[in-house]
Amino acid sequence: MTASELFLGLISGTSADAIDVALVAFDPAPQLVAAQAAEYPPALRRRVLALARETAEINLDELGTLDVELGQAFADAALALLAREKLAPSAVRALGSHGQTVRHKPSLAAPYTLQLGDPNVIAERTGITTVGDFRRRDIAAGGQAAPLVPGLHAALLADAREDRVVLNLGGIANITVLPRDPAAPLAGFDTGPANCLLDGWSLQQRGLGCDIGGAWAAQGRVDEALLAQMLAEPYFAQTGPKSSGREVFNMDWLQRQLGGRAIAAVDVQATLLALSARSVAAAIRRDAPHAQRVLVCGGGVHNATLMNALAAALTPVPVVSTASCGIDPDYVEAMAFAWLARQRLRGLPGNRADVTGARGPRVLGAIYFGS
Repeated sequence: MTASELFLGLISGTSADAIDVALVAFDPAPQLVAAQAAEYPPALRRRVLALARETAEINLDELGTLDVELGQAFADAALALLAREKLAPSAVRALGSHGQTVRHKPSLAAPYTLQLGDPNVIAERTGITTVGDFRRRDIAAGGQAAPLVPGLHAALLADAREDRVVLNLGGIANITVLPRDPAAPLAGFDTGPANCLLDGWSLQQRGLGCDIGGAWAAQGRVDEALLAQMLAEPYFAQTGPKSSGREVFNMDWLQRQLGGRAIAAVDVQATLLALSARSVAAAIRRDAPHAQRVLVCGGGVHNATLMNALAAALTPVPVVSTASCGIDPDYVEAMAFAWLARQRLRGLPGNRADVTGARGPRVLGAIYFGS
């Protein structure tokens, strides 16, 4: 395997719990060579989540230092994987770093998106040419800058025998609609919450950062009145292109929905899980009515209660992990940023304008040369 075939992809998603690192070969199809997740130290995660809150007061010193510290954490995560695989940084052609999103506002009059994790620090610390700042060019071209993964989804998971949907269950859920006809346009968008509200409520009520396997939610009852109110959130009725994040679906939003209701905490968790499942299912039924298979990736694939709820809501369409296609569900997004780095170095578009709503294909990302 030559150095030109190896790329690294790094991302920390809306959940802000870990940095996923994927080492990817292209020969010519993308192939996961190695991967691991580096958990954020708890104090660093708390600072990220505090900054990402809609009501957060921005301190410029905190913003600047967090940008550098996240860059250091991303660099260290990349180097740790290479050390485990006994590979020198020089074996990697380039590294694509998504960074950590702390604010995403693509629908303002002056739209913007902000990811932290200074690529200068990553390039300097690793010595690897780093590609970062993937989203802002799509925003400048009138797009949502999300999701950016559908290009890789098409390369990895499209099948001429059936219409498919790829569902990513991160903090926010997003779908890519893959028609069996390779000439047909793609569709894709953020559907709404997947894990962010579930994790936030679990942390607030039990001091646990996630509900492992959905075991706690499985003990509760869905409050149908609360669920109906939450599903009336205008975001769900919007058609794509659209994207979302903690700017909409956060604990302040949840408290407004609760409105002082006396509902057992476990029943709130059950209702939040139903919100994730039903909002995803409604989006798929509306925008991919001919889907014959739903392939799931992201951390939510390990939540058995959520997966069962999705299967029930989408029956008779099979809902299965991307592992059924030989693709590790935990590292699809990290692989995408390795692919996007390769696209950037080759001068090829990284966005799908039919997904993001940009005025056309754009080469995404800025290059920070390594040593």
